[in-house]
Amino acid sequence: MEETYSNKRKTSTITFRFDSELIDKLHKEAANHQVNTNTLATQALKRFLEWDIYQSRIGLVNLNKSVFTKIFEGLSQKKVIEIASVGKDEMLDIAMFMKGETNVISFMSWFEMQMINSSVQVSHMSDKGMHTFVMKHEIGKNWSLYNKTILELIFVELFHKKIDVKYDKNMFAFKFSE
Repeated sequence: MEETYSNKRKTSTITFRFDSELIDKLHKEAANHQVNTNTLATQALKRFLEWDIYQSRIGLVNLNKSVFTKIFEGLSQKKVIEIASVGKDEMLDIAMFMKGETNVISFMSWFEMQMINSSVQVSHMSDKGMHTFVMKHEIGKNWSLYNKTILELIFVELFHKKIDVKYDKNMFAFKFSE
């Protein structure tokens, strides 16, 4: 096994034997995404190891975005906030299970990964200890309210930090300092 360093990360070389059809699909998909096959395979394996293997263990279910949106838009704001109070504890349990600890950095790393794996576009900027996240989801205002409520509860109750959250029907954004 050969080891090299790329962008300060230790890498190793390993050989796998795959079905030719799978290799063809990998090459085509890499071309569609304008990346090399190694990059695409690394991304796919990383997603599997950091996210997909946990889904059934932690009780996550896949649901079509339009169905999910319809469910959330039918809820009152009061009901969304009530559900968020339950969701907060579940979210913390899942983050702890997947990351092995619950501090601001590990939680936000998990939260960002959860959003990305839920087809949410994520922008994360950091400047002098101030973190700004913008989550573009197009799932509706109630889903933004749900996440706003959960984040505020977690940051106040667990991290004893102030978080500034703004939201609308298509996105929510928040800032906090380390």
